[in-house]
Amino acid sequence: MYYLKFFFLFSILGHFIESFFYSSGESGILLGWWTPIYGIGTLIILFIHKYLDKLKLNKPLKVITLFFACAIFLCLIEAVGGYLIKWLFNIELWNYSNHKFHIGKYTSLEMSLLWGLSSILLIYYLKPLCDKFINKIPNYYVYILSFLLVFDLFATIIIKS
Repeated sequence: MYYLKFFFLFSILGHFIESFFYSSGESGILLGWWTPIYGIGTLIILFIHKYLDKLKLNKPLKVITLFFACAIFLCLIEAVGGYLIKWLFNIELWNYSNHKFHIGKYTSLEMSLLWGLSSILLIYYLKPLCDKFINKIPNYYVYILSFLLVFDLFATIIIKS
């Protein structure tokens, strides 16, 4: 449940942050107030960090490894997500072709650096804050959100296909 709570927290938080900064106010492909790619990205960061903890690296090496591993994995997720959304729904939600160091349409070196820095921010600053209250969230909220997410996925497929 711990990881599902993080998934939903950052899916919803990511949606609102992106909606605020993105001029059209849209975030993601789904109809609801969440963007699951941020939740998935958060889980990837948490799992990479957990794996690095097992390696018993010194702190500077751990931070550097976390930065690069997350930058690479999250860039791959972003690229795959962009191509899947284009293929499934014929919608292009983002395009980094105008970035100086773009890697195809859906990712760029600039974004990978942002994802790497965000990963460090998440693990060393946000996670300790979230850990203080995340387990206080009742599990039935996760069940309700899970049901709503599945419903949203089906509704999105029906409406946008």
